[in-house]
Amino acid sequence: MAQHISRKELKQDKIRESLEHGAEAVASHSRLISGLLVAAAIAVAIGGGWRIYSERRNVKAAAAFDEGMKVYNARIRALNEPAVPGELTYLDENTKLQEAAAKFGEAAEKYSGTDPGKMARYYAALCLEDLGKTNQALENLKKLQGTSDRELAALAKYQTAVIYARTGKTDEAVKIYRELAEKPTLFVPRSLVLLDLAGQLRKTNPTEAANIYQQIKKEFPDSAISEEADRGLESLPKT
Repeated sequence: MAQHISRKELKQDKIRESLEHGAEAVASHSRLISGLLVAAAIAVAIGGGWRIYSERRNVKAAAAFDEGMKVYNARIRALNEPAVPGELTYLDENTKLQEAAAKFGEAAEKYSGTDPGKMARYYAALCLEDLGKTNQALENLKKLQGTSDRELAALAKYQTAVIYARTGKTDEAVKIYRELAEKPTLFVPRSLVLLDLAGQLRKTNPTEAANIYQQIKKEFPDSAISEEADRGLESLPKT
């Protein structure tokens, strides 16, 4: 015959069962919290390690960029002028530009994700342009146009337009100048871009060029750019 279980015993069993489930839930919750704390600690450790790595990388990138700038800013001395101990000088511009381009290029490739590395790429492009290596200069500038640094991206676009203008690609230059005029930056101001735009339109569309010169005078009165606009207006073909 089955043993009879009283209501009191049944109630005690349910209480015991509830306590057991509760203890399991607490233990499970504790394990979850512990796991999250461990994960958080690991994340902090990784984050701290990455920050230290990033800072060290930036320091090295800045040093590499500085080496390029030392060459880029070096003085050209006369053939009969003796070298001064401790001063970096060159006998000709081409040699200096070639060495600067090499140093900037190395820094740009090795530290491409850093700000100094990006600046190195920009200066490498300037050196390559001066050396007549237009395509290589444009390749470097193109890599900078999509950077998150708005100022550097604008500088790269502006220099691209300058190269296009110099090499006879007027339409491409005009297109970039128009874009930059609508989205000026501190280093690529609207006044400068409008002046260059008017300069490009002088032969193909002198009427629009005149309008832009007038716009410059209106937007930037009593400035050096306004004086340049006056000279541009005076030198336009008379109709």
